[in-house]
Amino acid sequence: MRAAVIHELEATPVVEEREEPARGEGQALVETGAAGLNPVDLAIGAGVFYGGHPPLPFVAGREGVGHVLEGNAFAPGTLVATLRTASGSMAERFVADEAELWEVPADADPAVATALGIAGLAGWLAVEERGRIQEGDRVLVLGATGTVGSVAVQAARLLGASRVVAAGRDAVRLERSVRLGADATVHLDSADLEQAFRDAFPDGGPELVIDPLWGPPALAAIAIAPIGVRFVNLGQSAGASMELASAAVRGRRLEIIGHTVFEAQHEDLARGHRAMLRHVAAGELEVDLETFPRDQAAEAWAAQRAGPAHKLVVTA
Repeated sequence: MRAAVIHELEATPVVEEREEPARGEGQALVETGAAGLNPVDLAIGAGVFYGGHPPLPFVAGREGVGHVLEGNAFAPGTLVATLRTASGSMAERFVADEAELWEVPADADPAVATALGIAGLAGWLAVEERGRIQEGDRVLVLGATGTVGSVAVQAARLLGASRVVAAGRDAVRLERSVRLGADATVHLDSADLEQAFRDAFPDGGPELVIDPLWGPPALAAIAIAPIGVRFVNLGQSAGASMELASAAVRGRRLEIIGHTVFEAQHEDLARGHRAMLRHVAAGELEVDLETFPRDQAAEAWAAQRAGPAHKLVVTA
């Protein structure tokens, strides 16, 4: 079968012939419909991911969507998704533990379903499961111009927020966030970011903050937040650390909530993913993605290294 293979750490995958993956006990063999590209794939390929990497050479790609060919828990032909394959998803076929798979609607576009995998679930579950959004909440989404942030903006609106403010640095994509459901936008390069956040919430600061940035934007958001704010952190794009005064935590009864989809419960992943796909089918949610055929996996890898604002997906 054809697969994108990493032969050396930090190297770009090479598309070549590879032996078929062997299905083990409790696993399913899946014909790949689409495979996602994410920062975690680059980290694994570079040997810097905290979870390590498979023995070299290995097939690139962690998440995938496809139709079951052989399995015990799923009938042949079932369309399934996973965030963690056992054999690498950037291949014609992959093997995954059946406990890591869930069924998705048969009419779902595999590329869209993949785009809403790691990145989509990071944004959706940050709002729904970790953020515990309540009807009428005011929500601030930092880093709203990327895939995670744009899904979080839409999730907040769909799940009952009374006001959604999108913050980012890309003016064009900030304008897109208004079309996706944001009531207002804040440019993160504003001279006085705290005041810009205050102005965006004339009826009071956000009860829920979704933060893939950390660093100065997070501090500015905390500074204007009301008592009892729920602050969901899922990244550090603006800084790995920051100095947060105890008074800010105590005085606002600040609730800092860590979030990563890699530690989320399987049932939450499956529920959230299917919910997003239902909203896609209803025309209520969209994801910005770019597809590459598998034979152009090297080009897709280079595009991911460049840090795209949209989701990259490798197809058959």
